[in-house]
Amino acid sequence: MKPVKVGLLGIGTVGSGVFEVLRRNQEEITRRAGRGIEISAVSRRDLEKARAIVGDAARVVADPRDIIRDPEIEIVVELIGGYDLARELVLEAIAAGKHVVTANKALLAVHGTEIFAAAQARGVMVAFEAAVAGGIPIIKSLREGLTANRIQWLAGIINGTTNFILSEMRDKGLDFDTVLKQAQALGYAEADPTFDIEGIDAAHKATLMSAMAFGVPVQFDRAYVEGITQLAAQDIRYAEMLGYRIKLLGISKRTPEGIELRVHPALIPAKRLIANVEGAMNAVVVQGDAVGTTLYYGKGAGSEPTASAVIADLVDIARLAGADASQRVPYLAFQQHALGDEVVLPMAQVVTSYYLRLRVADETGVLATVTRLLAEASISIDAVIQREADQVSGEGENQTDLIILTHETREGTMNEVLARIQALPAVKAPITRIRKEELA
Repeated sequence: MKPVKVGLLGIGTVGSGVFEVLRRNQEEITRRAGRGIEISAVSRRDLEKARAIVGDAARVVADPRDIIRDPEIEIVVELIGGYDLARELVLEAIAAGKHVVTANKALLAVHGTEIFAAAQARGVMVAFEAAVAGGIPIIKSLREGLTANRIQWLAGIINGTTNFILSEMRDKGLDFDTVLKQAQALGYAEADPTFDIEGIDAAHKATLMSAMAFGVPVQFDRAYVEGITQLAAQDIRYAEMLGYRIKLLGISKRTPEGIELRVHPALIPAKRLIANVEGAMNAVVVQGDAVGTTLYYGKGAGSEPTASAVIADLVDIARLAGADASQRVPYLAFQQHALGDEVVLPMAQVVTSYYLRLRVADETGVLATVTRLLAEASISIDAVIQREADQVSGEGENQTDLIILTHETREGTMNEVLARIQALPAVKAPITRIRKEELA
């Protein structure tokens, strides 16, 4: 059987990894796919850099549409990134009858509904294992391996940059700004790290996982997104004292009221496996009613780990391209016509528990007043630590840190009571509030 011919739109870090892994493991990949997979053309504006990677093994073009127009190419791999041009090229490839593989989580989180509908109408596949958690096969697990389960919730460390920063802050006691500069110097963070540190990248990925877990359309615009820029070193230290670690989590849960879809820092019990995921590694926990708790761990980025996921998609398409479209695995795990319309809950309706840090005057009655206000809002307390004034870095003797862990309450209720506490004369700084997830 003749090889499947593939065109790469973009041949940077991931594209060069795809080319190298395919070259190195061609025999093994062919044995798995049942036919060869051949990169016949690549596009890149800088032709010389592209030729330095592929040599004479593939045609090099500057215009990605030359690849889309090539009748011999069956699969287009989109590795350009971004929203606008990538969307145009993917839709053009679909219209031309090409199958599409992409690592572009932002594209699918924002335009996925349009793209999947176009692919369904044209009878082609759109595969995106590399869009979430790099080399970890979490998409295949959600779409196929956990098919028998009614998934209850999932939670993931799905951004390596933020996990590296939080790991360094914990290990070395450094503040956020210092570690961010180190991450940029080491290449873990971009010169403009906004998408990572503000949680947007993680929210793109959480949106895709949520859609596959619960059989709903992608709904990035309804996700709650909060980054790590406001985290302080002392919060990480206090969390450790209480038996927790702070991670940026992408969380989606099925509740009777609707689906939760949120990204934010969270305290996790240190005994949980996911709490011990360090550095730039990724991990996703999925809770199913039949299988129980499953954990997926590995490299979430990098040239060859991401290439591994791209090539897995190429193999799937090589195996299934001739199958009837109705017999293929659905894009979002559920049949297109069966996608649900469950509402994504506003953050104010989410129920969770909290870590609170209050910088307060070190005087009699402050703790009693704070606990009374919490009790009036029916918020029960799990633990309290009060640090003596001489243990609070950089503050005078008349101030102290009051750290409170609460039991579960509605976010809207917590917002209301925190506004009342913040107004107390004894509260000397903005209250720090971090959500707490037991993941049990």
